Amino acid sequence: MRDTVSARRCCRWLLTIAAIGLFATPVAAQSIGESFCQTALARTLLNIFQLIQFGGPLIGGVIALGATVALPTIRRSDLKREIKEIRNQGIVWGIIVAPLGTAIIQFLLTNVVAGGASCSF
Repeated sequence: MRDTVSARRCCRWLLTIAAIGLFATPVAAQSIGESFCQTALARTLLNIFQLIQFGGPLIGGVIALGATVALPTIRRSDLKREIKEIRNQGIVWGIIVAPLGTAIIQFLLTNVVAGGASCSF
């Protein structure tokens, strides 16, 4: 009985050391991360990233500004309420969601997709 317990402990220690040795090595994607930055896919992702980064706040700001300018000319209260909601949505999407999405996409592209290699996204 005592021999089996010590044998199990020995196996656990060996498995633990093997797991640490296996999982402590650099990830497989890290070695190809630098070559990924030169591909057409990386350039396409960079273009999409820039579109979200600059286009989101621009479109949201234009919608919010247009709704704010058009608001005094509207007489009907139900239409005014809809215009105010459009303005609020433009502000939320342009000022909050687009920059937050930019930060999340930048993290994913730099750390996850490129395997830790900096593609300057």
